[in-house]
Amino acid sequence: MSESSVTPAPKVPSWSGPTALGERSLAPDLARGALLLFIALANSHVFLHGNELIRGYPLGGSALDSAVAGVLTTFVDGRSYTMFAALFGYGLVQIFRRQETAGADPEQATKLLRRRGRWMVVFGLLHAVLLFFGDIIAAYGMLAVIFAGALRWRDRTLLIWSGVFLLVGSAVYGMAALPMSGAENEMLLLEENPLVAAAYRGAFIVFLAPFGAITAVCSFLLGVWAARRRILEEPERHVPLLRRTAAVGIGVAVAGGLPLALLIAGVVPEPSSGAVWGLGTLHAATGYLGGPGYAAAIALLAVRIGVRRGRPGPGATAVAAGGQRSMTCYLSQSVVWMLVFPPYTAGLSTRLGVAATAVLAVGTWLLTVVLAEAMRQANLRGPFEVLLRRLTYGRRRASPR
Repeated sequence: MSESSVTPAPKVPSWSGPTALGERSLAPDLARGALLLFIALANSHVFLHGNELIRGYPLGGSALDSAVAGVLTTFVDGRSYTMFAALFGYGLVQIFRRQETAGADPEQATKLLRRRGRWMVVFGLLHAVLLFFGDIIAAYGMLAVIFAGALRWRDRTLLIWSGVFLLVGSAVYGMAALPMSGAENEMLLLEENPLVAAAYRGAFIVFLAPFGAITAVCSFLLGVWAARRRILEEPERHVPLLRRTAAVGIGVAVAGGLPLALLIAGVVPEPSSGAVWGLGTLHAATGYLGGPGYAAAIALLAVRIGVRRGRPGPGATAVAAGGQRSMTCYLSQSVVWMLVFPPYTAGLSTRLGVAATAVLAVGTWLLTVVLAEAMRQANLRGPFEVLLRRLTYGRRRASPR
């Protein structure tokens, strides 16, 4: 047999490990860490029970509750979710780039991302069943499985499909604003048998995960586009773009969020269901700009910190530590919700208002920041990040960095 007829063995990449904690860029981690506060604020109020709800806010509460609900609707709801989706797409590009540098070809790197996504779906399903029906990990895992190939699309294709899913996602997400009677969410909130409640949450996430994935595609693709330009890794090179993105994105999000916020706050009377869906669609569409706007503002803050101080102060370092361990911090929030809200634990779903849950959310976020900073000082990664990586890579060892 001639030497030329021998089929070469397939190339086995030396998988690249995660970037060393001390070598990570500040802006992406700072953005993820700050976003966890928004996630806590957006999630805590959905456990509240009321006779009628819009976007999880009980209507007819105290003046303070109504005011807080209006502020959160304007600045947080539908904005933090899009920002997280963009950062997720950004992070996948970083992983893809590291694998190619370590010797993996594009097909191998894409398969790795899809395997990671499948494990995220598993994580998300377990999270929903055990702790929180509003899980987002499964939705992002679905994005990785379905759209990992998008990391190799041309820029034009990315932007076109991002625009398409802005329209689709806004129309779908707008349905979340439709009024909901208290009886419709009693199974998720007030079931006294924890095993039955877990079954309800498992059934609900089967519907919610695809819904969440559809509404996140636009931001995910924008994050991929931004990562190609290293906008958050090298923010000092993109200051004019970041300033425009922050001003326009946040400005449009606030303007588009106010109409629905005034309705939820009780300032304007409730219109027809069709009109509420229209307000919800407008709220969602402008939220797709608000997420990148917040990310850009945080990147500008990272630039200022770097220029003025040379290194971040203790507060920024602790928030960034949370961003480096975002899955662990996010799941830790759900442990708090499980201890506080269900009737088989503290049972506060029917006793707290929106303002009280906002205070709880801020306190929970601060607790996770302290936890993340303690792990950083001990040079420990987040346990769920470590577990996800081990499941993704299996027995293949990453190349030393």
